[in-house]
Amino acid sequence: MNKRLVHIALVGNPNSGKSSLFNTLTGLNQKVGNFPGVTVDKKVGSSTISPTLEASIIDLPGTYSLYPRRADEWVAYRVLMQQDKSIQPNMVVLIADASNLKRNLLFASQIIDLKIPVVVALTMLDIARKKGIRIDVLELERELGVPIVPINPRKNKGILQLKKAIELTADDQYKVPARNFIELPSIAQAAVAGVKNLFPAISEYRAVHYLINHESFSLDDHHQEKIESIEQASNFNHTKVQAEEILQRYHRIKQIMHHAVAEPDPSESKLITERLDDVLLHRRWGYLILIVVLFLLFQSVFWLAEYPMQLIEWSFAALGSALGNALPAAWWSDLLLNGILAGLSGILVFVPQIMILFGLITLLEDTGYMARISFLSDRLMRKVGLNGKSVMPMISGFACAVPAIMSARNIENKKERLLTILITPLMSCSARLPVYTILIALVVPNVFFLGFLSLQGLVMMGLYLLGLAMALLVSYVAKTFINLKEKSIFILELPVYRSPRWKNMAVTMVQKARIFVLDAGRVIMVISLLLWALSSFGPTRKMKAVEESYKQQVSANPANEKQFAQQRKTALLENSYAGILGKTIEPVIKPLGYDWKIGIALITSFAAREVFVGTMATLYSVGDEDSGESLMLREKMRQAKRPDGRPVYTLAAALSLMIFYVFAMQCMSTLAVVKRETGSWKWPLIQLVYMTGLAYALSLLTYQLFK
Repeated sequence: MNKRLVHIALVGNPNSGKSSLFNTLTGLNQKVGNFPGVTVDKKVGSSTISPTLEASIIDLPGTYSLYPRRADEWVAYRVLMQQDKSIQPNMVVLIADASNLKRNLLFASQIIDLKIPVVVALTMLDIARKKGIRIDVLELERELGVPIVPINPRKNKGILQLKKAIELTADDQYKVPARNFIELPSIAQAAVAGVKNLFPAISEYRAVHYLINHESFSLDDHHQEKIESIEQASNFNHTKVQAEEILQRYHRIKQIMHHAVAEPDPSESKLITERLDDVLLHRRWGYLILIVVLFLLFQSVFWLAEYPMQLIEWSFAALGSALGNALPAAWWSDLLLNGILAGLSGILVFVPQIMILFGLITLLEDTGYMARISFLSDRLMRKVGLNGKSVMPMISGFACAVPAIMSARNIENKKERLLTILITPLMSCSARLPVYTILIALVVPNVFFLGFLSLQGLVMMGLYLLGLAMALLVSYVAKTFINLKEKSIFILELPVYRSPRWKNMAVTMVQKARIFVLDAGRVIMVISLLLWALSSFGPTRKMKAVEESYKQQVSANPANEKQFAQQRKTALLENSYAGILGKTIEPVIKPLGYDWKIGIALITSFAAREVFVGTMATLYSVGDEDSGESLMLREKMRQAKRPDGRPVYTLAAALSLMIFYVFAMQCMSTLAVVKRETGSWKWPLIQLVYMTGLAYALSLLTYQLFK
């Protein structure tokens, strides 16, 4: 039996439960967070509604009304106005928060007046009940003229009833309301009638939006000119019409609320959320609690990941040793041990830390505390040209800069949005975590103060805070050069506190680990194999000269053959294509305390920062004396020597390298998404230049101070 397909747009106010419903309906594990603005682009998934009906569901960014201001609101607006040619929904499922019904009904009434088939999914009823709000769903349904289904996507309640309502709507059992929610012709009767003559199929309310935003619509020049002439002929005033419409809608909503909703006396006792906010948002204690939370976050990355990482390292070292003793000496065994196995170890050893970091960030989002961080930091953000909403992308940047930069669409002010995009890559993303971890383990003692304060954890936190401090400084300087003047207003809805969804946290951890292993892992493996080839082969003349020198040394002094074998491997590596490349750039990086191997890692890191560890694993494996006695990568790096016998990874060199990775723009994906979000190569190039310059200058200063 062939199934029919219906295209459904999922819309609603931010933080209304839209993404949770999307995940429940489609089975896709999209990111879900307990703060406004999680969905920053439209996302599509499929769902089986009934044995005869399949749905393509589009999850649109949250928006408060059909008057878009932010970039993410325009994404939703264009779809609903049928101006996005790639997505043409047949139906809308509108998610309304029962605990904030008056505000949600404004958007609902606008959608209803577009004359698209609508099903309202009523969420947060449990929170509404705790607030003492009682909703007569049947009466509300009669007043709005569209089906309303109470749901709880977190607990999978009401989903079957919602699917049934969708099916009945698709079968035209539920009709579009004949009457408008408000009397639209009275707002701009002549202008609306003129647009309706041009586009007979559209609703009166859609005609209002053609008048207001037609410049942003995909219309030919003839229709654009016609609408302009209609506006002029009828003295159409955008601001006045919008204000009158909103007032009429809230007047009607007030009447509906009077008939269908019973609300408690405002003087009744506070909810737990309000009592918690009295402490967590306190003028003094709130900031102290925030510092403690962030401290525990970074300490936990070391505490919880230490033993799993040691187990993975030991396993790869044991496997490498066993295979090295068992396999014959051949090019393919060298590729397996020093290319594939070394690359895999550089990927998998950091999976525990990636999972723990993302799990803890998800915990903060899910409980509702992440939104409070924005609120607390607004005052500081404003001093450097940003506002509290900039904190969301910046904190998301600790995970990955690409979605973090996209989430800056949630910022209405263009200047603040651009500044946020420019500084977000300075947040230490999870790709830097492997670099920090291995370098801290090399030079920072694993000691504890007061029995629980890890020195390594404190250094890690210091690196993250250094990136944050520099981001604020850069924003403070850059705000004077960006000539965009626009009034900034910080309005943020604080969600109620909720108990964390441990399943959601576990799913996120597994998902992020899979993404790291598969996406970043593919890049690391490709570069590891390429490096193995570049490190194993070189110009024939140079490689032959090394082999002949080795043979002469062995024949002259056979007793020192083992020592000469290690010298041969080192000489072959230095004369390989990788060695030649590293030696070429060594004069530039030598003042920073780096040798040619680190130079190669810096170059490969421009594909992805986490490639640093894979590069080190490959280079030190190729140059290893005996694959049958495999050491863990940290031990190989600890034993690495310069030609004069000094260790490569001194405290000064390791600190310099950490500082370089804090500031350097080594992510092609980030540059690409900045170009997409700003519409110009100007800003990504500015990022590349200023961040690379910062990285070099501060690494040089660090090395000179500590050497």
